[in-house]
Amino acid sequence: MSAKLPLILGSGSVFRRAQLERLGIDFQTAAPDFDETPAAGENAADTALRLAEGKARSLAARFPAALVIGADQVAWCNDRQLGKPMNVANAQQMLRDLSGRKIEFYSAIVLLNTASGRIQRHIDNTSVVMRALTDGQIERYLAREPDAVYCAGAAKSEGLGAALLERIDSSDPNALIGLPIFKLVEFLKNEGVEII
Repeated sequence: MSAKLPLILGSGSVFRRAQLERLGIDFQTAAPDFDETPAAGENAADTALRLAEGKARSLAARFPAALVIGADQVAWCNDRQLGKPMNVANAQQMLRDLSGRKIEFYSAIVLLNTASGRIQRHIDNTSVVMRALTDGQIERYLAREPDAVYCAGAAKSEGLGAALLERIDSSDPNALIGLPIFKLVEFLKNEGVEII
């Protein structure tokens, strides 16, 4: 790696950490300190980008000479934002509501160079069509994929959640997991970090 600045993943997500590890580059993780409450009247794409940038900027004082990755994902369906259900009861209701519907996932990523102040921003849009699901299928899925309660829309697509989905349309299949890798590689290259 040719970068002189350390790379910081500003996320506590084990899913994003695993995605970044697959690139084979040195990085460390740091939990951002940023209020993730959506703003009134804000659309899903704007929320995702504001949160990703806020997470990265919240770590700037702690890492004054680093490349900080901020990321966030917001799902949108039925004219409302969908967050992470955080418990089984919420996940069951969310999956019932999403059954047979199209969901838009907005995965935002920013790379903040805290030494120069340069920030690069991107929002990846992934359209997902959910299969029509029975209550039994939802219960069995959540029993077998307990981490799904920590995923936007309760659909952990990289695991058993793939069985819930009928179709995915995306320019970057990594984005649905939470980290738009294609754009991140470009952002890192712009900062002098070559992945390969």
